[in-house]
Amino acid sequence: MFSPRDPFLERGWPGRIDGDMVIQLAAQTLQAFFTGGGRAREHAEYPLADVVFRAPVLHPPSVRVFDDSGDFVFANPAAIKAVDEDPGVPGAEPVERVAAIVGADGAIAGFTPLVEWVAPQLNGIKQRDFALTLGPAVTTPDESTPHGVDWERLVAHAAENTTLYPGDLIVR
Repeated sequence: MFSPRDPFLERGWPGRIDGDMVIQLAAQTLQAFFTGGGRAREHAEYPLADVVFRAPVLHPPSVRVFDDSGDFVFANPAAIKAVDEDPGVPGAEPVERVAAIVGADGAIAGFTPLVEWVAPQLNGIKQRDFALTLGPAVTTPDESTPHGVDWERLVAHAAENTTLYPGDLIVR
């Protein structure tokens, strides 16, 4: 997701990076792009220097953060922030992770960096409830898959007895 620096758009558009240009795609959100099979008409082109990147998934239906044991906890989907946004809690510490973005039919549509912000000075689960920095870019599984993680197993576990929707995040 991106927006031009001028005029500034709060939500932005999905786009594809091609060299030093960003090509706007004809989809309202990244979830809509994935639901449409990962294809969309191309629109205007913008130089990289003239755009602001947004979080790739603005409002994920759910965020599941997996630990080393292979189980997960839910994170706050309303806490998504773009890369340059302030996490909002002084003294917060970043924990770098990778998020798989669920696409159509519950399959992995792409991967993006995710920073889980932790504030040790807060109590209990509130230590992790305030900010998740997502993005800025998404790579598709055919471009690159992060090594050392059985992503298919994590997705299968997350999908057990429930439905995964486009835009759900599986974090490791």
